[in-house]
Amino acid sequence: MASSARTVSLQRKTSETDVSLTLNLDGSGKNQISTGIGFLDHMLDLLGKHALMDLTIEAKGDLHIDAHHTTEDVGLVLGQALKEALGDKRGISRYGHAYVPMDEALARAVVDFSGRPHLVWDATFEMPTLGTMETELFREFFQGVTNAAQANVHIAVLYGVNSHHKAEACFKAFARALRMAASPDPRAADQIPSTKGALDG
Repeated sequence: MASSARTVSLQRKTSETDVSLTLNLDGSGKNQISTGIGFLDHMLDLLGKHALMDLTIEAKGDLHIDAHHTTEDVGLVLGQALKEALGDKRGISRYGHAYVPMDEALARAVVDFSGRPHLVWDATFEMPTLGTMETELFREFFQGVTNAAQANVHIAVLYGVNSHHKAEACFKAFARALRMAASPDPRAADQIPSTKGALDG
């Protein structure tokens, strides 16, 4: 494990998965993603691109069982990397929000790096799978990110028909909200954005 500025490299290895990740929170959206789950790779590429962070992720998991462990653990490692990259959160905006349309679908995401993990997920999908990925695993991914980043995250699909469009709108909206929340606030200088003086729970 290594970190400098807002760049972090992590590895998480268990009997179920082996996940290596490098995150540059102040990147330009350059990504190299390989999880063995095609649709998840697509969503993570969108996430990095629209959050303007550079992501390198290599995950190997027990896909002969299903995609659950790999999806969840990638979320956990990404969340941990975000937490470490933000440090004590001094000078960041803390809150972020975004509405993103994808054709007929519209998603909203709100992020607060509060130090208190909580996910509100309000999204349903007509298709049970997209590619080889079960759509119920989107929630598991965001739960992993939320828990490990110690963030408060609200994601909702306000309307839509096509499951691919709805999933893409969710990931893009989260990316944009994340980007806003993690960005430096020029008026905050070195302040921690909390009346408590700390954002650690």
